[in-house]
Amino acid sequence: MDTLRLLDILGFAVGLLYLVLEYKASIWLWLAGVIMPAVDTVLYYKAGLYADFGMAVYYCLAGIYGYWAWRRGARKTEKPVTRYDTAKILPSAAVLLLLWAGIWWVLRHGTNSTVPVTDAFTTALSIVALWALARKYAEQWLLWLVVDIVCCILYVRKGIPFKAAIYGLYTVFAVFGYRKWLRLAAGEKQTEEKA
Repeated sequence: MDTLRLLDILGFAVGLLYLVLEYKASIWLWLAGVIMPAVDTVLYYKAGLYADFGMAVYYCLAGIYGYWAWRRGARKTEKPVTRYDTAKILPSAAVLLLLWAGIWWVLRHGTNSTVPVTDAFTTALSIVALWALARKYAEQWLLWLVVDIVCCILYVRKGIPFKAAIYGLYTVFAVFGYRKWLRLAAGEKQTEEKA
C-alpha cells in the first residue's frame, strides 16, 4: 500500500472519531482536531493540495485554541452552544472573500496547483467555519456543509477517495449536527433564562 493511500485511510479513521465528537459537542473533538490535520499535512502535500496543506497546519494550531475557547481559558467551564450573531455575518463574509482572494493569489502565482480557485475557497471558508466552531455557534455546521460538499467533489477529482468519503459523511452529519446544536442552543438559553 502506498503512503498516500495509508495516510488517506488513517485520516479517514481519525475523521470519523472527530465527527462523532463534534456531533456530541464534546470538547475532546479538539484532540482529534490536532491529530487528524497532522496526518493531513503530509497527505495534502503529496496530493498537491497546497492550500489544504496550509489549512491542516492552521487546524493543528486552531485545535489548541478551540480547546481553550471551549474551556473559557482559566475558568475551566465549558462554553455553551449559542447562535451566530447576525451582526457578524457581513464581517465574516468580508473575511471569507479576502482570505479566498489572498489564498487564490498565492496558489496561482506561487505553486503548481491545478485547482487554485476551489482549494482557496474551501480553505478560506474552513478558516471562518473553524472560528465559528471555536466560538461554539450552531451555524458553524452550515459553513461546514458547504466546505464538505465542495471538498468531497475535489478529493474525488484529486484521487484521494477515503478523504472524499469522510467529507461525504461530514455532509450528512452537518445536517443532523446543525439540528442537534440548534436544540442544544435553545435548551441552554432556556436554562440561562430560568437562572
